[in-house]
Amino acid sequence: MKQKRETTKIEVTPEEQDLIEAIRNYCNSYPNGYPELLEYAQDIFDRMTDMPKE
Repeated sequence: MKQKRETTKIEVTPEEQDLIEAIRNYCNSYPNGYPELLEYAQDIFDRMTDMPKE
């Protein structure tokens, strides 16, 4: 039996949308798994959180 998911509408940047979709695709690939999907999501996250060096 599938659980009903609560949804919320928010505005996101294109990068945030890519990250969300990458995470969902990775989760949907479980248990077969696609390690490159996890690496892709991590790469997006790393680029989004990269702080400028002083």
